[in-house]
Amino acid sequence: MLYCNIENENKKISIDRIRQVVLAGIESAGANRSLLIIPPDITRVHSGAGIISRIIWEEYRDKVKDILPATGTHITMTGNEINSMFGDIPHDLFRVHNCRKDIINLGKISASYINEVSGGALNYEWPVQVNKLLSNHTGSLIISVGQVVPHEVTGMANYNKNIFIGCGGYESINKSHYLSAVYGIEKLMGKAMNPVRDIINLGEKLYAQNLDILYILTVIGAGADRNPSIKGLYIGSDIECFLKASELSARINITTLERPPEKIVVYLNPTEYRSTWLGNKAIYRTRMALKDKGELIIIAPGVQKFGEDPEIDRLIKKYGYRSSSEILELVNRNKDLQDNLGVAAHIIHSSPDGRFSVTYCTHKNIEDDIRKARFDFLNIEDALQKYDIKKLKNGYNTLADGEEIYYISNPGLGLWQLNT
Repeated sequence: MLYCNIENENKKISIDRIRQVVLAGIESAGANRSLLIIPPDITRVHSGAGIISRIIWEEYRDKVKDILPATGTHITMTGNEINSMFGDIPHDLFRVHNCRKDIINLGKISASYINEVSGGALNYEWPVQVNKLLSNHTGSLIISVGQVVPHEVTGMANYNKNIFIGCGGYESINKSHYLSAVYGIEKLMGKAMNPVRDIINLGEKLYAQNLDILYILTVIGAGADRNPSIKGLYIGSDIECFLKASELSARINITTLERPPEKIVVYLNPTEYRSTWLGNKAIYRTRMALKDKGELIIIAPGVQKFGEDPEIDRLIKKYGYRSSSEILELVNRNKDLQDNLGVAAHIIHSSPDGRFSVTYCTHKNIEDDIRKARFDFLNIEDALQKYDIKKLKNGYNTLADGEEIYYISNPGLGLWQLNT
């Protein structure tokens, strides 16, 4: 059921209007009980989830028992990050999601179903796993807040991904990511319905009926001033609100180009992007637009590692960003990749597969690691001198030397593809 929604593609929606709609949606779902809020973490700082979570806490105070950021495999939020994203909500309300330890298994999606949706490529069961805190909130209203935007694993981000992946277990994260990689990122990105979403939807239908989940979904757009704002807000208890949000996101978050750029330059804000695990959104979101034999330049002043998780970091360093075919073969031969299929998926998603080059522009102390991982390297100071991000506009730019580039100030806000 879709309780309420607002859309305005051309004008910023006021905080007062957002508050009115959020509270109306919660009252429709039944607010006279305990509340668990599940927002994204700092890597989705532009999602609007911070202000929405604060609105809920300001209105309901003592009814808000727990706030569980859906970190997935990301590192735990720091106190400063909580302050930056959520304002003055008390820190003692925030819980830490550990995808390896804090998990309960609700059930399993059969191997035969996975085999069917993967076109015969995979033959494993998918565990329906959630943080055990959710089981303590049977009878509570679980409020899942987040942004719908093109995504490399689920086609469109959020909705029940926030619960079953963001608050899921390591095995469920690994296997869902690998399904997306085997199915093909370029067939999946920007599509609301796809094999990964199918298994999540089935898992919720079969095994989560005792969880009363209210979804508050945003669609974010950035104007000429580059400042992201909420363009759509959808509140409901089932897939209807997600499909409505996906329709708007497809209109405002997918940029279709008439010709492929030879060089794309992407900037990664250091407060959001500290690893290639996150920063490779620059690859995922542009790979369908970049010209064959083109260049992708990633200006990444905050990137200092590969994985958010130490074991993931180690494995990416071990295998590097090889071709998809190499990784698929390595999975067959190596138990460490079989036990960490999400890493294999990430490498496949990130691989240029010989079609274009990738240059990471960051600090000299990790140059050797970047090159060993099979990316090119450019010192951050040299990159910022050549590509002055303060002067570049989103879209096509002609530099002083006459070179044309296509600039993207935040790859997390969209998807770029060719008009085919």
